[in-house]
Amino acid sequence: MIIDTHCHVIATDTTRYPLKPLYGKQSDWSAGHPLDHPDMVKADIEAGVDKAVLVQASSAYGSDNSYVADSVAAHPKRFTGVFSIDVVAPDAVAKMKHWMDKGLTGIRIFTSGSTHAAQETFFADEAAFPVWQYASDQGLSVCMQMRPPGLPLLQNVLQRFPKVRVIIDHFARVEAADGPPFAAAAPLFALSKFPNVTLKLTHRPIEQAMKGKATPQAFLGKAVSEFGPQRIMWGSNFPAAGPPLPELVAMGRKALSFLPPDDQDWIFAKTAQAHYPALAET
Repeated sequence: MIIDTHCHVIATDTTRYPLKPLYGKQSDWSAGHPLDHPDMVKADIEAGVDKAVLVQASSAYGSDNSYVADSVAAHPKRFTGVFSIDVVAPDAVAKMKHWMDKGLTGIRIFTSGSTHAAQETFFADEAAFPVWQYASDQGLSVCMQMRPPGLPLLQNVLQRFPKVRVIIDHFARVEAADGPPFAAAAPLFALSKFPNVTLKLTHRPIEQAMKGKATPQAFLGKAVSEFGPQRIMWGSNFPAAGPPLPELVAMGRKALSFLPPDDQDWIFAKTAQAHYPALAET
């Protein structure tokens, strides 16, 4: 089984689903090659992907998760969804409940990305604590879209909320070109001491693993040795990533080919099912 834990859908109907990009700048990929949910299903079938997590495209819709929710509702046996909200708003927990009632099973906090290079710190503010507490109480996985400068603040959050489940998107974009022992990525690997932290392996860390003195076996092997395969999940970042979905699947398979089959099964499916029980249903 292959489960894609990080892909995005964009509606072609901008009247029903108006664009409201976070920080006011729409991503180039969502403008240049949007992919609606029927086409995502086709792409999954072509690539051999069995199920997927539709992650809110913050750089297209901001905190309006309507299209993700409608896409999950249209294909409940194939998709689950991750929503985004303003986590420091007074009604943040009420918004969480609203989107959970719509069938979405995870939350994404977008603090930095392709359209916003700065690393925001609001996620660690006291105003965001009710969101972290509710996520912890509900067993809701929190996807962190972030860069390395934010990792120390995330550690503070993890110390305050020791049971909250956190998924770090794209390995937080850490660099690996320095090679073993990967000192540049040390702040990321330091979070392995928190058993509730999981890494999301996309094309970004795979590409990092092929730069400078790094190799996939060395860099990704380091990640597996620190976190274990049960705390790493694969995601394509399709269609934000450039290559077609079959090529992204092949990239992931090749990069992890040094691992035994059971470890690969965890990274490509079982870890996702542990975080998103809806994907474990046949």
